[in-house]
Amino acid sequence: MKLKTVEVDGKQYAEVLDGKPVFIGDDGKDIAFDAVGTRDTITRLNAEAKSHRTRAEAAETAVAAFSGIDDPAAARKALETVANLDAKKLVDAGEIERVKAEISKGYQAQLDEANGKSQTLEQQLYAEKIGGSFSRSKYIADKLAVPVDMVQATFGQNLKVEEGKVVAYDAQGQKIFSRSRPGELADFDEAIETLVSQYPHRDHILKSSDATGGGARDSGNPNGAKGNFGGSKADRVAAIKAMTATS
Repeated sequence: MKLKTVEVDGKQYAEVLDGKPVFIGDDGKDIAFDAVGTRDTITRLNAEAKSHRTRAEAAETAVAAFSGIDDPAAARKALETVANLDAKKLVDAGEIERVKAEISKGYQAQLDEANGKSQTLEQQLYAEKIGGSFSRSKYIADKLAVPVDMVQATFGQNLKVEEGKVVAYDAQGQKIFSRSRPGELADFDEAIETLVSQYPHRDHILKSSDATGGGARDSGNPNGAKGNFGGSKADRVAAIKAMTATS
């Protein structure tokens, strides 16, 4: 990656976009480097690393208290036995087990109900966060030549809702990070653009002016337009099959 410059009166100056110096990435695309944001991100990551280290040390200290207990299951069983022996002074041990079973059954019913409600809320949150992001996407509306529902069917599996935010993952299962904001996760449109760039059939779904690559030119279009949705009927059918096959 190198700094993008312009020449004025025989002198070289860095090109600036929105107050940020512009660099040229290895793929030839311009990247406006946010130095302040990068510094803040590094500071935040350092703080998170310190927090993780502190929690790890606390966990090690807690585990050390159980040093010498080689069989945790046996130790737990022994404690339960002692508890029953103490309680037997008041009630027969068999009755205690029955009461325990009834209490456990009641808690399980409440837990199942809570889990059902949680799953419903999670599904509603996913539909709003993921589906809404696809519907509102400027990149999809401006750059792609296929309906939003087809785009969501193809790339929706790469998106998750984590801590209330939409997080994108590439085909290798790695989180997609922003190109212009190092250390920060890509926002929805930037993530979709990255996923489309990695999609084998991208030239079939990009609008004519945005399709690239050796297979983008449509021989059925006299103007040489790119993108199968502007070409012959056979090309349009192939494009739709490519989308539905991957979804």
